[in-house]
This record gives sequence, structure tokens and C-alpha cells, in this order.
Amino acid sequence: MRRKVELEYIFSSSVSVLFSRLSTAMGLAEWFADDVRQSGDVFIFVWNKMKYRARLLELRRNALVRFKWDDADDDEYFEFLLQVDTLTSEVALIITDFVDEEDEEDAIELWDKQIEMLHRTIGA
Repeated sequence: MRRKVELEYIFSSSVSVLFSRLSTAMGLAEWFADDVRQSGDVFIFVWNKMKYRARLLELRRNALVRFKWDDADDDEYFEFLLQVDTLTSEVALIITDFVDEEDEEDAIELWDKQIEMLHRTIGA
């Protein structure tokens, strides 16, 4: 059975800098996949020479990016949501993903590593 997981990571970065790393093929290729190609609303993510196709479902500038893998169930997606704390100006990146229950720990660990790479990439 698959379950929805939400993970939150804090950044000290401008929203626009972070958003560009979440919403463009070039930005995603810096930290998320070995390579990313885009044609319209279709993104091809490459890991270890294997290609995975996702469709961009929703994009709200500096706020939200939502994708759906081609082989995902109808109600599944992965999403990057940005929220800015008005007091501290810190940016929260909230990731929503769907994972197999038995793989949840591994999926969270993988996201943690990917986000560590994103932090290094943008220096935040």
C-alpha cells in the first residue's frame, strides 16, 4: 500500500532562487536527477541512464510545483510547496510524495540526501 508523506526543510534563500531549482529542467538537474529534459509540460528525469517521465500538473510562481509520474496512480503526485515565514524570512520547502509503506524510511532518507545537495547547490 502506498502512503502520502510530507517532509519539511528550511532554507535561508530567496524564494525565487529556490523556485528556479524546483521548476526548471536545468535547476532540477543540479540536485534532483542526473539529467532532466523538458518538452512543454513533460519532464524526463534521468538516473543511472534510466529515464522516468513526469507531467507538470501545476505551477504557481514562487509557491508551488506539482508533478505526476506517468506510471503513478491517478491520485498520486509529487509536489514542492514554498512557504515564507514573515518574521524570520526563512523559506520552508514542503515536499509531498507517495511511497510504498515498506519503503518509507528509505524514501525519506533519499529526500534528505537530495535536499542536502540542494542546500549545497544554492549555498543556503
